[in-house]
Amino acid sequence: MDESLKTASFQSRVQDWFQSCFPAAAQADLDERTHRFLEEALELAQASGCSSSDAHALVDYVFSRKEGDVTQETGGVLVTLAALCSLRGLVMAEAGEKELARNWSRIEQIRAKRASKPQGSALPK
Repeated sequence: MDESLKTASFQSRVQDWFQSCFPAAAQADLDERTHRFLEEALELAQASGCSSSDAHALVDYVFSRKEGDVTQETGGVLVTLAALCSLRGLVMAEAGEKELARNWSRIEQIRAKRASKPQGSALPK
């Protein structure tokens, strides 16, 4: 690993990959980033045994309530992810590092997959 990468934060190294992988328009697309986050969160929930019906019930429950504060909700995501990782015997930081390294090796595949989807969404065509 490049020495400068070891000292940069994980978030800044993800940002470097993100800027290398995606065009400027995609980098600025908040809806697309939000949908991709939700897709990954749902995939983690599915891999952890969450059923489709429970996921749909949770969507209805969340969207029936007042919208939360982005900063507080981000903290909540990190805290609950860390707790889930602990329960599953995973080291959250190691999982993130492994996926970032994998993403660097798959830039062309990621671009092709993105090109097959509607712009601004994680949903397939």
